[in-house]
Amino acid sequence: MKLRIFIAILMLLAFGAAKMPFEMSLSNELRAAHFHLERMDLSVRQRIGLNGFIAALSGFRALAADYLYLDAFSAWSDKLAWGRMKLDYDAVTALQPRSELFWQTAAWQMAYNASNAVFYDKNQPREALRIKAQREYFKLGEDYLLRGIANNPEKPALYNDLGMLYRDKLQDHCKAADIYKVYSTLAGALAYGERFHLYELAQCPGHEREAYDQLVTLYNRGEMERLPTLLTWISKLQETLNIPEEKRIKIPPAKP
Repeated sequence: MKLRIFIAILMLLAFGAAKMPFEMSLSNELRAAHFHLERMDLSVRQRIGLNGFIAALSGFRALAADYLYLDAFSAWSDKLAWGRMKLDYDAVTALQPRSELFWQTAAWQMAYNASNAVFYDKNQPREALRIKAQREYFKLGEDYLLRGIANNPEKPALYNDLGMLYRDKLQDHCKAADIYKVYSTLAGALAYGERFHLYELAQCPGHEREAYDQLVTLYNRGEMERLPTLLTWISKLQETLNIPEEKRIKIPPAKP
């Protein structure tokens, strides 16, 4: 049995050695294209074990990542083991940094599911500590998305998720505005990116006039752009900026 394992390991190493020149060339090309690949460090080795680590180095990174992804799902569905999930997702994203799904799932589990779990934890009576723990999970989600973007700068879904996190969880409207602005310029981004950028900019202190002028420009494109939220923000900013009555856009009252 030991001889078979030894032979199998030798075969994996030989296969990996044969692939090494190709992988080094590919890595250089990716770095030249500004992709920041995650490194296979000791934490990955600890999560997948010696044989799994050897397999990953020998070209089976996707298989090792899929195994850990399933383990993370098991940790969530069975025990809500957030610490175990974090270790799994750290390893998964290191193994497959070009998979946006892994970054998105890791961020969602930390910033939404885990943050809600610790906030409503009945075993912690002190609200201040629950809020602190919740915010720490928000930041873990942010970290996954920032690293995901560093590895996948052309994929709009990661920017969209980060903008939503800044808007809904961290309440940082200035950062949300910046992210949605970039998102709106990417190939494959949905049409709401420009509007979301302006809605968030309207809530960023010191940028109210800039937001108002751009919202009016959007309004002037025609009826298709005059959505209820856009009209609401124009109306609010007209009050905030004390726009003269004769220069205001007449916003009809909302229908009951």
